[in-house]
Amino acid sequence: MVFEGIAPVLAGALTKHGYTELTPVQTAVLKQETAGADLLVSAQTGSGKTVAFGLAMAPDLLAGGERVPRAAEPLAVVVAPTRELALQVRRELEWLYEPTGAKTVSCVGGMDMRQERRTLADGAHIVAGTPGRLCDHIRRGSLDMSSVRTLVLDEADEMLDLGFREDLEFILGAAPAERRTLMFSATVPKPIAALAKRFQRDAIRISMIQKNEQHADIEYRTITVGAAERENAVINTLRYFEASSALVFCSTREGVNRLSSRLGDRGFSVVALSGELSQNERTRALQSMRDGRARVCVATDVASRGIDLPKLDLVIHADLPKNNEALLHRSGRTGRAGRNGLSILITPYSKRSSMERVLRAAGIDASRMPPPTVAAILKRDRERLLDDPVFTAEPNDEELDFARELLAARSPEQIAVAFVRQNHVKLPTPEEFVDTGMAAEKLEPPRNDFDGGVWFKLSVGRKQKAEPRWLLPLICRAGGITRRDVGSIRIFETESHFEITPRCAETFASAIARSGTIDGSIRVTRAEANRADAAHGANEREHKRVGAKPHGKAGGRDYMRAKLAGGRRKREKT
Repeated sequence: MVFEGIAPVLAGALTKHGYTELTPVQTAVLKQETAGADLLVSAQTGSGKTVAFGLAMAPDLLAGGERVPRAAEPLAVVVAPTRELALQVRRELEWLYEPTGAKTVSCVGGMDMRQERRTLADGAHIVAGTPGRLCDHIRRGSLDMSSVRTLVLDEADEMLDLGFREDLEFILGAAPAERRTLMFSATVPKPIAALAKRFQRDAIRISMIQKNEQHADIEYRTITVGAAERENAVINTLRYFEASSALVFCSTREGVNRLSSRLGDRGFSVVALSGELSQNERTRALQSMRDGRARVCVATDVASRGIDLPKLDLVIHADLPKNNEALLHRSGRTGRAGRNGLSILITPYSKRSSMERVLRAAGIDASRMPPPTVAAILKRDRERLLDDPVFTAEPNDEELDFARELLAARSPEQIAVAFVRQNHVKLPTPEEFVDTGMAAEKLEPPRNDFDGGVWFKLSVGRKQKAEPRWLLPLICRAGGITRRDVGSIRIFETESHFEITPRCAETFASAIARSGTIDGSIRVTRAEANRADAAHGANEREHKRVGAKPHGKAGGRDYMRAKLAGGRRKREKT
């Protein structure tokens, strides 16, 4: 494979690593007009920018030769916002520059600084590090910047967001004035533009991001569940897709510990990643994902930038991202370098509005899906088993001999059953869900088992965007009942009333009496019969006033079921 404009020694490394063509950002930094110039580059995550600046710095490092000369001081320094990203940069540049004899080292917080000083003293051509640790080495004299020819700021916007402005200015000021400065940033807000103007010389601006390009290779879906069902939804989503590698995001360290522990108990091969872990622990966790010993990583936002898991197919947001940028960075761990990925947001009903705001701000049109049921998961298991490559792989002689021995000792049905059992025993058991009302279903025949039903009321109504579809699973979960035990649901301005079948009323009342709330914040109390009847009339008047369909007799239980099925029920005129 011939790569134009690249030193043959590096072209060979690219070919050996499986490259057949360069990505757009790699091509852009190698154009003739960019040669030797300072660059300000914005490119999507997973676009191959590490290799891009590795190739861009080659003329300064190789000086037209095939091998780098022995260097007492570093020739190139790469600054990255996180330890994981800095270590990833070192790994990428190691294989790229291996044929040249270049020595690449890392200097990151959490590692032994004395060992790093000894490594630097032995000589290094390329140093990748985090701002704070690089500043420490410069101040202590263990990192000599006097020979630096190329200085790279990777994820510059993130470094400013994390408060590294002073450290970056110190590092840039310590490097020679005649150096080349390459700045890579997902966005170029005013602080980045100001930094570029101050420390770069007539930088060429390269933008590889078009509108919505940052998520073009990622499919987004949303799953809405009751707050108590969130972890069950994570388990069933992992089981339904059975991705070769999945990343689950939680907002807190405690959430990571709790969810990773539960997934491990259920039989998932899982690792955790959060700020409370040492750098060695975090490195081992990521290596477990890369070599396939673990298939699920539960992490805080520490993993939303700079984590490169080449086979990552699925990202699950167990907790809602704090903003649209966090959503894009989390999701950007998948769908990298031309691969397709899937990003799923699992959100409690009470946070649907927040989820929709984040998606709108990110310019993402996500499709809705119900939480995967046990039946749906088992169906997918059967489909995967039938399509397993084990059936199409060519057998060797030893396998054929043993297959004939098995057929002589057991019937084909016995062998097939044993095969199915062995595959199923390796899979974690999915969770049962309270019906969320999202799945389409046939309308049930009218029922008369609500005569004398008992009414209860909730402290949410239309003002809080209440609707039967999300109230029903909350009611069932709180009272330990099924959807068939719930009758009419009537929505008012600031409260909602619902009916419980007489045979379950006392059980339901006892269950809710312990806390007096459902979903942690919605108060639930018993409604007096005469007040419920009065509410019915008020409900009719109220809905006439706002022009909506009532949830009363004409649109009560049957209307609710029709709405749950996704249909619309026309009221008969009387």
